Amino acid sequence: MENRKFTRPRSNRMIAGVCAGIANYFGWDVTMVRVIYALLSIFTAFSGVLVYIILWIVIPEQ
Repeated sequence: MENRKFTRPRSNRMIAGVCAGIANYFGWDVTMVRVIYALLSIFTAFSGVLVYIILWIVIPEQ
């Protein structure tokens, strides 16, 4: 397995780049990660917003 770092990219970001960072790390499509995040956030009474803010703080920028 290659040495990958979990970072938020400076490009291809909407707000803070958290979803783009997750998609880049796992090799997934950024749009699908954003759609899944939005659906999970809506169906969990917007607790995803708190998780997003925490990840924004924890994940370093590229």
